[in-house]
Amino acid sequence: MFIPLILLGNLIANKGPLLYTQERIGKNGNLFRIIKYRTMVVDAEKNGAVWAKKNDARITPFGKFMRNTRIDEIPQFINVLKGEMSLIGPRPERPHFVRELSQVLPFYETRHIVKPGLTGWAQVRTRYGASVDDSLLKLQHDLFYIKHRSFVLDVNILVKTLSTVIFFRGQ
Repeated sequence: MFIPLILLGNLIANKGPLLYTQERIGKNGNLFRIIKYRTMVVDAEKNGAVWAKKNDARITPFGKFMRNTRIDEIPQFINVLKGEMSLIGPRPERPHFVRELSQVLPFYETRHIVKPGLTGWAQVRTRYGASVDDSLLKLQHDLFYIKHRSFVLDVNILVKTLSTVIFFRGQ
């Protein structure tokens, strides 16, 4: 159902490759390539990694729709099947930002003791991180999740994630 919509939307509004891969840091600091539907213009970070921000001009109109519905995350199920990610856990971050944040946020690398997830406690509790301060808040939620992991917490996260997808509350 989603695939024809995604292909058509990409053809009309994204003008370029449908998928992209990007290096991310996974469990125990291992590198892997995350797979996503492309939501930004081609070569959005040709001059280096940049924090995404609200109303980011690099996000295409169809990319905004995919982010609002979280459809852009669907290809990451391949990463889950490959064992690089889990359904729930801290979101995997790019090496550049891991290096930067590890220098200023104590315990930042603790998030790497579990597999990164498609969704997580930080994702259902906060907005996209666009600064070091945002990353500190997300880190607090990630550490809470790691300390309190349970079936009940995972179900809570899944319900909140589904609510975000169904009611277009992503960003």
